[in-house]
Amino acid sequence: MAQKRNAEIIHRDAVVVDAHCDTLSLLVEGRSSLAGAGQGHVDLRRLRQGGVNVVFFAVFVHPKYRGVYLRKALEQVDTFHTMAAAHRDVLSAVCEYSGIRRALAEEKIAGILTVEGGHVLEGSLGVLRVLYHMHVRCLTLTWNGRNKIAYGVGESEIKKGLTPFGREVVREMERLGMLVDVAHLAPTGFWDVIDMATKPVIDTHANSRVLCDHPRNLTDEQVRALAGTGGVIGVNFVPAFVSPAHPTVETVADHIEHLAAVGGIDCVGIGSDFDGTAKTVTGLDDVSCLPLLTTCLVDRGWPQADIRKVLGGNWLRVLKETLN
Repeated sequence: MAQKRNAEIIHRDAVVVDAHCDTLSLLVEGRSSLAGAGQGHVDLRRLRQGGVNVVFFAVFVHPKYRGVYLRKALEQVDTFHTMAAAHRDVLSAVCEYSGIRRALAEEKIAGILTVEGGHVLEGSLGVLRVLYHMHVRCLTLTWNGRNKIAYGVGESEIKKGLTPFGREVVREMERLGMLVDVAHLAPTGFWDVIDMATKPVIDTHANSRVLCDHPRNLTDEQVRALAGTGGVIGVNFVPAFVSPAHPTVETVADHIEHLAAVGGIDCVGIGSDFDGTAKTVTGLDDVSCLPLLTTCLVDRGWPQADIRKVLGGNWLRVLKETLN
């Protein structure tokens, strides 16, 4: 009982950051509601129950919408700002580190706008800058396939990395103060980003490939390289990325422990991928269940300081170092 109470206190007092949820696309389609009347994994009530303080809301446009990528993306950007205005008493749209600190002080949830998939840029640095002005602060360079920036993990066998335009995008993102996200990026492109980056490189939602051999996960060599930039990996809750057989909250904790052992405690965070998956890990059914992960780490004897880093401290450090 004392152990459980200790876990509750640690989780309550920590800053909890989830670096990837796909809620915006559900909201645009009318399949979810921040008020809690939808079918998804994330809403304001459950974010509160889960003790979440900062959320990366991802704009994701499926590649099937060729020809209207940007319009579809802007509809989700509009949804983000509209929902923040409608729920301003609970949710704060932030684009600077000072805004995050202010939201925390006001006991509001800080929402950070991100884009998952550089195909929405349609080959234009101008579009990247416009999205930045609309408060987008993170770009996942690819999704699973190729775009004008690089190749995704679905085409890893081609062994090609960043295009010349892709290199321009990474340089411009660093200049602007945007997080460069290598989730979904094919290995050759990953190494190109690592070689040219001057700021922390992140992977918003991935796990250890040693524990689960899925192409979306990172090898130990990649983990060490990303950690070497000062970056963070958001441990993902998609069952296929956790284990091929019966993934549970304990299996997720296994990934956390492995990543910390390989890259150091400063490289591990949370990137649930809630609302981006139909199936969920046993014990992590939606965002309200996050305290169970803290309990699991406490039960394993983790130091309180390390748990705080994983729950959100590491993401806060990267955000402070990157956002202008």
